[in-house]
Amino acid sequence: MQAAVTEMFTAMQSVMPVATRPALAFVRGRGSWVWDHEDRAYLDFVQGWAVNALGHCPEEIARALETQSRTLVNCSPAFHSLPAVLYAHALTRAAGMDHVFFANSGAEANEGAIKLARKWGALNRDGAHEIITFQGAFHGRTLATMSASGKPEFEPMFEPKVAGFPKARLNDLKSVAALISPRTAAVMIEPVQGEAGVVPATDDFLRKLRALTREHGLLLIADEIQTGMGRTGRLFACEHAGVKPDVMTLGKGLGGGVPLAALLATREASCFAPGEQGGTFNGNPLMAAVGMAVLERIDTPAFLVAVRMQSVYLRARLERLAATHGLGEVRGRGLLLALDLQRDIGPEVVTRAREAGLLLNAPRPHLLRFMPALTVTREEIDRAVDCLDRVLRELPACA
Repeated sequence: MQAAVTEMFTAMQSVMPVATRPALAFVRGRGSWVWDHEDRAYLDFVQGWAVNALGHCPEEIARALETQSRTLVNCSPAFHSLPAVLYAHALTRAAGMDHVFFANSGAEANEGAIKLARKWGALNRDGAHEIITFQGAFHGRTLATMSASGKPEFEPMFEPKVAGFPKARLNDLKSVAALISPRTAAVMIEPVQGEAGVVPATDDFLRKLRALTREHGLLLIADEIQTGMGRTGRLFACEHAGVKPDVMTLGKGLGGGVPLAALLATREASCFAPGEQGGTFNGNPLMAAVGMAVLERIDTPAFLVAVRMQSVYLRARLERLAATHGLGEVRGRGLLLALDLQRDIGPEVVTRAREAGLLLNAPRPHLLRFMPALTVTREEIDRAVDCLDRVLRELPACA
């Protein structure tokens, strides 16, 4: 056993160090739980950064993968496949859109949205190419999506950036209006800024932003990579405000854990010509079959009601915890919540929680982000909050 562990740690040195990872390797998972190489269990409230919408290894995904892998895995994007066609029809109907382009990651979907908006601006706004985005936004790690993001840490990286992304302030309509010019083609927004610390756009702001873009003849792009597919208690977060964008991007929970993303557009916004967008693995039958299984599970009234109920319960438990320890606000929507720690102890809390068997995320030094499976139970919520309570009591900064 010791030899196997030594070999595993040696093999870790072959992984490019693009992230700071603890010295453990996960081996299996089920629902809200995951087990490491020593068979130690962890309650997972990260779930791949809101990726595993149905938890680890749900039966729906296992069945879809097994059945489709024995039927047709990939037939080239030069042809239609039945799973992709059926899934495209179901997803566009659920989203109230007309066309979908399937991709492998949220960044790829957002890159496609940027290209689509620039082409649309060239056709409809005399060559307009700028896309107004927001301070604090996160749209991905390609060069264009990093440029579109408003994450301060990205500013000095990989210069020169892609030009054409003026930044407005979230929930400040005047700051958006001040940036609109003849060069503007679109406005791109996350309904909830996850990486910035789970900062929601208000429903009123989203409605006024939709009116403003219509007034100026601009596209509204909703980046629902993290918020889509039931994460906020509605199938799509924009539904809370009654707003329909012209373009929507989806990822993370869309495939329930497999690499699947989507760029959706209304017929009026969908202007790609053949050859202008593509990808070798995009819309392959295997991922389409999984996407359909996830959509069929999530897109039901009962499932989404359950998400909202668990959200209310998790928020209440976190608010009681905050009151006990003199912490700040709990914010967010659905099962995408954040707790303000009021001091820069987030990384230490994450480490101590992991050592106690609870996986958490700190997107900012003073914040914890909670992204459990949408199927999380009250008992698991209780267990997570009780564990966090013990960690905070033992932490010198909180004692």
